Amino acid sequence: MGTTAFGRGAWLLVSGIVSILSSNLVFAETPKLTLPQVVEVSLQNNGDLKSFREEKGIRDAGKVKAGLLPNPTLDFEVGTGALTGSSDENNLTLGISQEFFLTGKRDKRLIIAERELEIYRWQLADRERVIREEVKIAFYDAILTNKRIELSGRAIELNSQLLDVTKERLSAGDIPELEMNLVKVELARSESSKIDVEKILSQNQLKLWTLMGLPAGETPTLTGNLDTEVTLKKSLLDLKQLALGLRPDVKALEAEKGRGDVDIILAEAEKVPNLTVGLFYVHDRKTDATGAGEEKVRDNLLGIRLSIPIPVFDKNQAGVQEAKAKKSSSESRLLAASRNVEREVETAYASYLNSEKVLSLYKTNIIPQLEENLKLTQEAYRLGEVGILAVIQEQKKFFEVSEGYLTALHDRQTALVKLESAVATELTGGVQ
Repeated sequence: MGTTAFGRGAWLLVSGIVSILSSNLVFAETPKLTLPQVVEVSLQNNGDLKSFREEKGIRDAGKVKAGLLPNPTLDFEVGTGALTGSSDENNLTLGISQEFFLTGKRDKRLIIAERELEIYRWQLADRERVIREEVKIAFYDAILTNKRIELSGRAIELNSQLLDVTKERLSAGDIPELEMNLVKVELARSESSKIDVEKILSQNQLKLWTLMGLPAGETPTLTGNLDTEVTLKKSLLDLKQLALGLRPDVKALEAEKGRGDVDIILAEAEKVPNLTVGLFYVHDRKTDATGAGEEKVRDNLLGIRLSIPIPVFDKNQAGVQEAKAKKSSSESRLLAASRNVEREVETAYASYLNSEKVLSLYKTNIIPQLEENLKLTQEAYRLGEVGILAVIQEQKKFFEVSEGYLTALHDRQTALVKLESAVATELTGGVQ
C-alpha cells in the first residue's frame, strides 16, 4: 500500500513538473499584471523617465529664446553749466536704439533650437527603449523565481510522500531507520531551498517595483509565461538594417550631426556684425555772446544713429572652428554608434540562436529521457530492486534538470528581449 501511494505521488510529481514548465502560473484571486501592462506602467511612472520628460521645458525655453530680438536700449543724458559758472547753459539728450540681426541669424538660431528638440525627442525614445528592456528582463526574472518556488513546492510534496512511505515500510520492518532519516534530510533541504528562492523573489520584485515607479507597499501580482514561441523570420542582415533605421540613439546622433551643419552656417553668418539703429532727440540751451550783448539760443535736434562693429580683428574665427569641431565629433560618434549597433545586434542574435539550441536539447532529449528514468527508478524501488539512495539520487537529478530547463526558458526570453531592444523592434509586431 505504501509503495503504491508513493508511485501515485511520483506520477503526480512528473505531471506537475510538466505543467509548471508549459503552462501559466496559478495566482490568487487578485488583480494580475501582464508584461505589456507592466511595461506601460513603467513608461508612465518610472522616476528617471519622468524627470527627463520634464527637461522638455528647457528645450522649449531655448526655442523661445532663439526667436526673441534683443531688448531696445534707452539712452538719457542731461548736462548743465551751473557748476561751472554758466547757469544759462544746459542740454538734454534722449535716445532709443535697437539691435537688428543681419544675414538671417534669428532664423538660423530657430532652426538650431528645433534640432535640439528633435535630439531631445530621440534621446527620450532611447531612454524608453532601455527602460523597456530592463523592465522586461526584471519581469522574466520574477516569473522564473515564481516557477522555481512552485518547483520547490513540488519537491517538498514528493519528499513528504516519500517520508510517509518510509515510515510505513519501517513499521513493517522492510527498511532500516537510516532510509527514513535520509528522506527527512532531503525534505529539510527542499524546504530550505524554497526559503532561499523566496528571498530571491523578494529581491527581484523590489527591482521590478522600482523600475515601475510603484509607491511603497504596492505589490501587484504578475502573470506571464516563459514558454512563448517566437519564430524569427528576418535574417541577421535584415535585423541590422532595421536597427540602423530604427534605433533612437542613432537617430539622435543623426539629428546632432544635422544640427552641426546649421551651427557652421550660423557661425559663418556671425562674421557679419549686427546693426544697431538709434533715434535720438537733443535739446540744447546756451547763451551766445555777440557785439550787441548776449542772446539766449535754444536748439532742438532730432536724428538717427546707425552703428555697426568693424570686423577687423574678430571675424568669428573661433566660432567657426568650434562649430566645425563639434560637427566632426558628432560624425565620429555617429559612425562609432552605428558600428556598435551592428555588433550589438550580432551578439544578441547569436545569443538568441544559442538559447534556442539549448532549449531544443532539453525538450527533445533531456526532459523526456529524465521523466522515463524517474519512472523506472520509482518502479524498481516499488519492487524492491533498488534502495532509497537510488530514488533520492534520481529525484534530485530530476529537479536539478527541471530547474535547468526553467533557466533555459528564461535565457531564451531574455535573449529575445535583448535582441528586440538591439533592433528597437517588437519581433512579434510593433516598433519600440
